[in-house]
Amino acid sequence: MTAPSLLATPGREQMPAIIDADHLRRMTLGDRSLEREVLEIFARQTVLTLQRMAGLEPALAAAAAHTLKGSARGIGAWRVARAAEAVEQAVAAGGTAAMNAALTQLAAASLEARAAIDARLGGRAEPPRDETPDLDRATIDPI
Repeated sequence: MTAPSLLATPGREQMPAIIDADHLRRMTLGDRSLEREVLEIFARQTVLTLQRMAGLEPALAAAAAHTLKGSARGIGAWRVARAAEAVEQAVAAGGTAAMNAALTQLAAASLEARAAIDARLGGRAEPPRDETPDLDRATIDPI
């Protein structure tokens, strides 16, 4: 995995980019059309996956998080990948509270990534009809 690219902002600390543009460019072989398609698919996938995770038992939620982690790594959405990995780890540890907190972080990182994608695509990303996951339902009951 490559390190996140940094945004240089005069007078401010450098912050990791939400989407690692260099990594994305390498993964799409510099093809802007492919980049757009991959970003649009990822934006839809995050919404749909989070919606589905809300009602899943922990093991299935971890599997969904694993899939999302791989997709996030593919486009350089490192925060989403780390948050998805935290969901996997929380499920493995068996902590319901930790898992719910990790799901909340995953939802926040995904929202941030989708906003960055929308800005990158000039506000022309095609989100699913129900854009916002229900965070009140994004908790997993203990088995």
